[in-house]
Formats: sequence, C-alpha cells, structure tokens
Amino acid sequence: MRAAAAARRFRVLTQRSERIRRARKLTRRAGRDKAGLFLAEGAQAVREAVRCESGRVVEVFATPAALDRQPEIGEMAAAAEIPVHLADDEALGGLSETVTPQGLVAVCRSVTVSLDELFAQAAGRDSGADDGGPRLLAVLADARDPGNAGTVIRCADAAGADAVALTAGSVDPQGGKAVRASAGSLFHLPVSTGASAEAIADAARVHGMTVLAADGAGERDLDEAEADGTLATPTAWLFGNEAWGLPAEIRAVSDAVVRVPIYGAAESLNLATAAAVCLYASARAQRAQRAQ
Repeated sequence: MRAAAAARRFRVLTQRSERIRRARKLTRRAGRDKAGLFLAEGAQAVREAVRCESGRVVEVFATPAALDRQPEIGEMAAAAEIPVHLADDEALGGLSETVTPQGLVAVCRSVTVSLDELFAQAAGRDSGADDGGPRLLAVLADARDPGNAGTVIRCADAAGADAVALTAGSVDPQGGKAVRASAGSLFHLPVSTGASAEAIADAARVHGMTVLAADGAGERDLDEAEADGTLATPTAWLFGNEAWGLPAEIRAVSDAVVRVPIYGAAESLNLATAAAVCLYASARAQRAQRAQ
C-alpha cells in the first residue's frame, strides 16, 4: 500500500531518465574515475553509506517496494537531507551487477585517499597505540578478484585494522562486486589505491610498523611469529594475488615472510581466508599486549 501510494505521489524514474543514465556510467571504472563517484548497491551497503557522517552519499535510487521493505533507509536519508528518487525495477536493474537486484542503489562520493592521507587518517583512529600511530594495516598487492578485495576490506574492518591499501594494478575497490563484498566496511576505514608495494612498505616503516608478507613459502609460520612477539608490534600485512601469490620482488620489500600453518590435508587457503587469519592473529596479539 505504501509503495503504491508513493508511486502515485512521485514520478518514478525509468531507464531513460537522465539521472539513471548518468548513474549507469558509474558501473564502469572509467566512469567512476572521471566522476569521482561510485555506486553502492543493496540494503546493507546503502545503509552504511547513508549512516556516514562525512556526507558521502549524493543521492539514493530505490524502487517503491524496496523502500517498503527498508523504511529506515528512507528515514535516515531524509534526516541527512539526501535526495531519494523512486525508480522502476528495470531502471534499478541497469545499475545492478547482481542476478536479483535489491532495488536500492546509492550514488556515493569516492572513498579512496592518497597514501599520505591513508596514514594520516589511520594515525587518527582509536587504534590503542601508545603513540597514536597505526597498529594494523592490510595491503593487497595486485589483487584482481573484486569479491576477494571487498572481503579483505570487511575482514580488516572486523579485526579492527586501521586501513587497507591496494597497490597499483589491483582491482577497483569501488566496483560493484567489491562494494557488495565489503558489506558496508568500505565506509568504515581509510582505503588507498595506486601506490606500489615498496612505497606502502616504506611509509609503514616510517610510522613504526613491521612489514610482514603472508606467503605459503614463508620461513616461519604464524604461530612462531606470535610466540616471539612479532605479531604484537604495529604490523602492515602484505597479501598477494589470488592465482600466483606474492612474487619475489614484493616479498623482498617485507621484513619477514610468514606462512599460515596448515594442520590438515588442504593444500592452501584462499586469499580472503588467509588474510582473515593473519589479521585476527595480529589483532589478538596486540590486544593481549595492551591488556598487560
């Protein structure tokens, strides 16, 4: 009933509407880079985007039925003075990369920052470090799978990491699949793109961090790194490409190469799982040290 009433009161945009046509350009990386905007699709991503206090959202598109299912999103947008435009299913489908669109899409200002800004923001977060510096950083080197990139951002957020950096050549974290996989975490912590692994490692050391590379060929395992106190120090974790891992030149910029121990018969762990294990191991060790 509410959806039908809304549709009668307001013009419902179609795929030929100019606003929808402009937003559709953001489904491509070139369009996102040119406009400095990206799309957040689905109730969780839109909710977290609207909840940001930084004025991140430009506008929201929603089907009447989606607003009926998620009325709090419309209320939050109204409270933040964010325009909400009703659109039909076909129009929202053109902004979606999913088989079954949820009928909610937010146009957001870019969240990515420069490497200098990443460390400035990370240092300003409540990380628990005595000197106020960053404690935990996730670095994705040449990550090509957007789902993995988004999942690592989500894992980093859950583990309490201060920031995530993606090297040049990595996937766009503001692409549709990556944004969905981050489940809103993209809006919770600083994210940078475009710097080299060497530049990120150098910046991390300037801020007092140890640079650890996660690789199955590591000379010591995660248990040993925890036992000798390495994980309790401020740490930047380097994670490699899904298919070929970390090449020698990237391992070379780290202070140590650490492997996740495999206790069973599995050959290896995928990127996102290995990242979650390493980040949580560091987070636990750092918390334990601060509690002493």
